[in-house]
Amino acid sequence: MVKLNKQQAIDNLNQSFLKTDLPIIRIGDNVKVGVKIIEGNKERVQFYEGTVIAKKNSSINTTITVRKVLQGIGVERIFLIHSPKVDSIQVLRSSKVRRAKLYYLRELKGKAGRLKQAFK
Repeated sequence: MVKLNKQQAIDNLNQSFLKTDLPIIRIGDNVKVGVKIIEGNKERVQFYEGTVIAKKNSSINTTITVRKVLQGIGVERIFLIHSPKVDSIQVLRSSKVRRAKLYYLRELKGKAGRLKQAFK
């Protein structure tokens, strides 16, 4: 009989909850995140489209911060990408960036806040 220590047991449990169908998400990508919304007794998927400005942690705790501008107001939302509430993530386009966190986009308005597209 093989004895597992606590950390190995936790890692094995986390592995079972990891999603395998996720695309490679980089900072600066324009993504479309499908989020499951429960309204009354119905469940539907609502899409949130924006630019990934930050990515944190690893494994089961990986989060991405997605920013979009709605009617001149910046809106940011943090998604736990392995969460059951996140239905799908689709990368629409990639951008050339030289930073790990794009928090400077919060200060920019209009055309200044655009990122140069990266062609693969």
